[in-house]
Amino acid sequence: MQRGPLVEHLIDQLIAHYGLLAVFVGSLAEGETAAILGGFFAHQQAFAWWQTALAAFCGAALGDTGFFLIGRHFADHPWVQRLRTRPGFDQADRFVRHHPNLFVLANRYVYGMRLVGGVAAGLAQIGLWRFLVLNLLSALVWAVLFSSLGYLFGLGAQQFLGRALLAHQRLGLAALVLLAGAGLAWLGHLYRKRSRNR
Repeated sequence: MQRGPLVEHLIDQLIAHYGLLAVFVGSLAEGETAAILGGFFAHQQAFAWWQTALAAFCGAALGDTGFFLIGRHFADHPWVQRLRTRPGFDQADRFVRHHPNLFVLANRYVYGMRLVGGVAAGLAQIGLWRFLVLNLLSALVWAVLFSSLGYLFGLGAQQFLGRALLAHQRLGLAALVLLAGAGLAWLGHLYRKRSRNR
C-alpha cells in the first residue's frame, strides 16, 4: 500500500472508530459543530446518520441535564456563583421563571446560553420530571436538525465535486467547518463583549 492510501485509510479508521464518541462529547455543551460534522461524516458513510443523531441526542440531553442538576444542587458553589455574574444570566433567569417550558425547549438554540441556561433552569426549581421531558424533546429535535444539516452539507459538497469525497477531502472540509464554527463563536464573543461595554 502506498503512503497516500495508507494515510487515507488511517483517517477513515479513526473517524469510523472515534467519530461518534467525538459527536457525543462535543454535544455535551455547545455542540452544534459536533452534530453538523457527525452528519457530514454520516453522509460520507463513515457511520449511519441515525447513529450520529443518537450520539448528538445523548450528549445534548446528558449535558443539559448535568447543568440543570448542578444548578439545582450546587447553587452556592463558587463556580455557579461566577456563572451567575456572566452577561445574559439575569435575562435567562427572568425568562426561565416566567416561561419555564418555553425556556427549556428553546434554550439550546441560543448560542452561548446552553450552559448558563441549564444552570438557570436548575436554580429556578423547575420540577425534575418536567425538565427531563422538555429537555429530551428539545434534545431530540436539536440532534435531528443539526445532524441533518451536516448530512445535507455532505450531499452539497458531493454534488459540487461530482463524486464521493476522499478521506483527505473530508478531513479538509471538516477542518473548514470547525474553523467556521470557531470564527462564529469568536464573533459572538466579541459581540457580547461589545454589548457589555455599552
